[in-house]
Amino acid sequence: MINRFLKFSQDKFEYLYNNSIIMKSIDKIILFSILMVFVVSVFAQSNLIGMFATITIFLTAVKLLVKPNETIEYNKTDLWLLVYFMIVIITLFGSSLFAQSFHGFLKYVIYLGFYVSLVQYLKNNKDKIWWIILTITGCVSYEALQGFLQSIIRPEEISTWQDTSYLNPEQIISRVYGTLKPLNPNLYGGYMIAAIPALMASLAHETYYKRYINTGLLSILLLLSIYAVFASGCRGAYIALFAIFVTLIILGYGFFKENYKNLYKSVVAGLFVLGTAFIFSVSALRARVLSIFMMRTDSSNSFRFNVYNSCIEMFKDNWLLGIGLGNQNFREVYGLYMKTGFDALSAYNIYLETAVESGIFALISFVAFLLLILVKGWEYIKNSDDTKNIIFASCCFVSIIGLMTHGMVDTVFFRPQIHVIFWTMAAIIRVL
Repeated sequence: MINRFLKFSQDKFEYLYNNSIIMKSIDKIILFSILMVFVVSVFAQSNLIGMFATITIFLTAVKLLVKPNETIEYNKTDLWLLVYFMIVIITLFGSSLFAQSFHGFLKYVIYLGFYVSLVQYLKNNKDKIWWIILTITGCVSYEALQGFLQSIIRPEEISTWQDTSYLNPEQIISRVYGTLKPLNPNLYGGYMIAAIPALMASLAHETYYKRYINTGLLSILLLLSIYAVFASGCRGAYIALFAIFVTLIILGYGFFKENYKNLYKSVVAGLFVLGTAFIFSVSALRARVLSIFMMRTDSSNSFRFNVYNSCIEMFKDNWLLGIGLGNQNFREVYGLYMKTGFDALSAYNIYLETAVESGIFALISFVAFLLLILVKGWEYIKNSDDTKNIIFASCCFVSIIGLMTHGMVDTVFFRPQIHVIFWTMAAIIRVL
């Protein structure tokens, strides 16, 4: 039915399309707006990022209505996403704080619209995936350099970011935060986790095509990026980086096991030993990593546990449809459940956040969408013979794994700089 309406509209606007220079170049304009979303993310506030994402959505809608033979295709993955969106709409109208929820709902519309726009564009322009990966690579490289410079300059903290009550002065890490707005090392760490796989894909791509000068440069940038993650002091990013490397080891084993099995195991073991030695040789980094396992002894850990307990109580009282969307709505309701002195902007867990905001069925549908995307990516990596696209699929798969791991202990995932990368990675897997 939708495609019949699109065919009707395209027939009506046939003259416009055939005689418009802009419409003839609509794909190039859409690509430019997509790339600008990533570029402005490294320095702009959320409003500007949302503006370019909205432009992308608008241009895609115009393209669907005007360009001949454009259709909308969907599969079972998209159906789960549609179910999720329908539940979100019901949650919006069921919220007792409609105005605050509506503000959060608009963000969801932009994110999902951006995903749909990417799928619509990339399905007929798969060759442009490389441009997207390359742009994200440039952005994360810039942030890695910023983080490296900040680690040397040691900027003053703009808020209290770590518990130093049990640390010696040499064990206090000076946390870097890049240029992302708002300035926050956890946002920076989450962004690096989302984007570093694109840098890895660029490295693999240039190595495959034997462009060794580019390979050397990208290898240096990758090492700087990993260093920047550690310098961020974001413990959730540490855990996610570990998950990324474990995932890469598993993917790599499937690729190398036939001819280089023993050598591969030796290289992996060597890198593991070097990584462990590096972490434990730097006292500030060692203390930061070990604080992950200190449970309530560390005040940051204890704070999160208190927030989790309060959010679980919120979920119990609103398990069907949730409390409504967005952090403004969350703060209003959270105040009724929080322990004194433990105010929070979010649930510090994306799964718990989804359940609290939109209810159990929204959580189920979102996780189902997520799992289907990952399964599709895994199947493509295993069965495809196209090395270039395998590299891209692996990049997206690893990025999503990293984000979902980081999301267990933080909710910077919902920040636009990170969220647009997530939907981009999901869209690339969707069209491969």
